Amino acid sequence: MPQPALLIVDDDESLRRVLEFQLTESGYRVLAVADASAALDILVNEEISCLVTDVRLPGLSGLELLRRARAINDGVPVIVITAYGDVETAVEAMRAGAFDFITKPFNRDQIRLTVEKALAFGQKMAELARLRRLVHERFSLANVVGDSPAMRRVFEVVERVAPSDVTVLITGESGTGKELIARGIHLASARSAGPFVAVNCAAIPETLVESELFGHRRGAFTGATRDVKGKFEEASGGTLFLDEISAMPLGVQSKLLRALQEREIVRLGESAPRKVDVRIIAATNRDLQTMVADGAFREDLYYRLAVVPVELPPLRERREDIPVLVEHFLQQACERHGRPPVRIAREVFAAFNAYAWPGNVRELKNTIERMVVLARGDVLTLDDLPDQIKNTLRGASNVLVHLPPDGISLEAVEREIIRQALLMHGGNQTRTARYLNITRSALIYRMQKYGLTEETGGDKTTQTGEEPR
Repeated sequence: MPQPALLIVDDDESLRRVLEFQLTESGYRVLAVADASAALDILVNEEISCLVTDVRLPGLSGLELLRRARAINDGVPVIVITAYGDVETAVEAMRAGAFDFITKPFNRDQIRLTVEKALAFGQKMAELARLRRLVHERFSLANVVGDSPAMRRVFEVVERVAPSDVTVLITGESGTGKELIARGIHLASARSAGPFVAVNCAAIPETLVESELFGHRRGAFTGATRDVKGKFEEASGGTLFLDEISAMPLGVQSKLLRALQEREIVRLGESAPRKVDVRIIAATNRDLQTMVADGAFREDLYYRLAVVPVELPPLRERREDIPVLVEHFLQQACERHGRPPVRIAREVFAAFNAYAWPGNVRELKNTIERMVVLARGDVLTLDDLPDQIKNTLRGASNVLVHLPPDGISLEAVEREIIRQALLMHGGNQTRTARYLNITRSALIYRMQKYGLTEETGGDKTTQTGEEPR
């Protein structure tokens, strides 16, 4: 690790030399100058880890140096030296962005400990800036891969809606990249410098959802030993992403609606509302309109969330994106695992195109990573494919399909296959999903899409024994 460089600015030559000697002995590289002009030249041309400056300097004051130093590099912590009892100047320095101040006279240990704390703070800020850059690189909309007509429509809507503060509802099957799109919207918005707080509504116990979202006061319930902020307050100034919004209990939905309408929340155990400044992006893999019709989701909340709906297509409906996605994930996987570049055999692309991808883009990414990690050579072949894809290739050759000359409805065929598979397995969703080589959530999504019941695979309109109207 490079030796930290300290810049000391003080027109008192004796104090400057003492500080230079003491801090050099503590293991730092020390640069010492008498005025702000010389200090600014160094700040422009050198990597400085910490600036220590007196307030009273010839020419530019120490406070003006502080402001200009932060304009040059706002990650450099600044320690200000003030005269004894000059509280007003110290307060002004802290407001201008100083890390800390020390008053004359001070001893060797005081300045050494203050510098150590400032350097530790500077390292944390540098790491935070690095992580923010990585987040922008990983989650910006430019990294959402796809050039199919379906994805171009998604990008068009997202790019138009991102700069505004409007509420967005992202729908699509599991694994289609809903959170990635949500993060991309956040990073392309005016709130990008604020926090992005993601909440999986399905992962929170029903009894804790309200506390998790709105916070609670100490003593509000058994185990509440301190005041706790909710996700709304944590996301202040940024974006709150409510994933799996369909899992939110009805009792909490009314309070969420109030928070959206009034821009305020009430912590559990309190009565006074608190103003919140957040943008809401929600996501679900279920049909909320069907849930509204069934009484499982509030209609007014649905319309408040779906101001701008964004529907992500499943991978099977944008197969033309598979080659570019494969290349993208292949490069990422090789870089992540330190492997030299590998190629994919043509027949593997054919297998990818034939596979249904029930887990969508997430499953494709995980498949590529698994193949890269386990591959023995520099070319990925059919032998490197996971078993579920190999089994699909073998099973496909045993399916006999008669295609009528006047055309066929692919959705009608898929619906009938699912209906017969449900009947074959007595309506057991787990066994049916395993038989069809898809996930249970993908099966449920298709059953809802085609209006199939859980019990027998029959049509919902005929389960009462009445003739459909």
